[in-house]
Amino acid sequence: MNATMEIFANACQYVHNNSDQKLTNNVAMQSLMYDTVREKFQLSAQTTIHAIRRVCSNRKTSITNHIKKELTFAPTSVDYDSRTFSLDTKKWIVSLKLLSKRTKFELLIGNYQRGILKGSKATSAVLTKRNDGTYYINIHVNHIVPEPKSTNKIIGIDLGRTDIASTSEGESWSGKNITSKRNHYYQMRAVLQRKASKGTRSSRRRCRQLQQRLSGKERRFQKQVNHEITTYLVKKAATNKNSIAIEDLANIRKRTNQQPRSRKERRLSNSWAFYQFRIFLAYKCVLHGVKLILVNPAYTSLTCHKCLHISPTKETTYRKGKNYHCLNCGWKGDADYNGAKNIAALGLSVNQPRGSEFLSCAVVLGLPKARAVKNLSAG
Repeated sequence: MNATMEIFANACQYVHNNSDQKLTNNVAMQSLMYDTVREKFQLSAQTTIHAIRRVCSNRKTSITNHIKKELTFAPTSVDYDSRTFSLDTKKWIVSLKLLSKRTKFELLIGNYQRGILKGSKATSAVLTKRNDGTYYINIHVNHIVPEPKSTNKIIGIDLGRTDIASTSEGESWSGKNITSKRNHYYQMRAVLQRKASKGTRSSRRRCRQLQQRLSGKERRFQKQVNHEITTYLVKKAATNKNSIAIEDLANIRKRTNQQPRSRKERRLSNSWAFYQFRIFLAYKCVLHGVKLILVNPAYTSLTCHKCLHISPTKETTYRKGKNYHCLNCGWKGDADYNGAKNIAALGLSVNQPRGSEFLSCAVVLGLPKARAVKNLSAG
């Protein structure tokens, strides 16, 4: 398998280096490079096509994300489709086309994975090699999912650091213990890194072993918490036939990192996986037939959900930490709950055909109190 990955990566690098860097069309690239690549690297027809497709896909990603770094292809994965890969769910064996012939491998998976794969049609797979030398195969299956239905019942979710998530129904998940654990991991990594560069040979070796054991532990912890929260939210929405609305926080780190902040504040802001939370929420909503609505995050935390007056100045609002006080109508309460209610209202305006005019309020001349919602959109 290792030889297959090396040749596949070399083929991808060859296609990238010997073709127009701006060419991203699979069909055009295949007509130019297919014969040469297959003859030079002795790959099968489908594997050659997948190598060309990977180059085009990576180029598109670089252009979309404005990545200026030169593309490189490491020997860590190979793409397969239904012609070069098959799955036997009776014996739990996968058959893969390697360099010269097909080879069968036994799957070492749990009951959860078997339940998903049983009765499903495997369409493609990706064979991957991890840093520790173990091999994994990611199998892609097609599921028939229910069609999401429009409803007038929306759950708004406000994401943050003090509370990971707060809903418009008053539920919240505190981030206090999570922040404490993240600080613990950060301090432990700093101490081990310092001791790994000093001391005796045995102490340095022991510190390196501890570093290796702790590698990825915080990342797995974050993933588990995001899974638990999103699973609960989606199942509740599916049971009560609700839709879910969240803020579109794309490029939030790019925007916030431009502001002057301390090193600790920057670390805490950038360490939590908001994008992962959204991805988990999105695919679980698809599986359960729950409609997910993305709304513009502008002014959701500065607007009073009772009177709909935006309150950007100290004369019209009071907010300190989690406390929100609207001096226009007098409402007091949790700031994250207030933001979640605004997100739910925006989601409801998108979900109903009459539009968003019912979210507006009277404009008071001279004061930026009114909330303009005409330009807010959901993706």
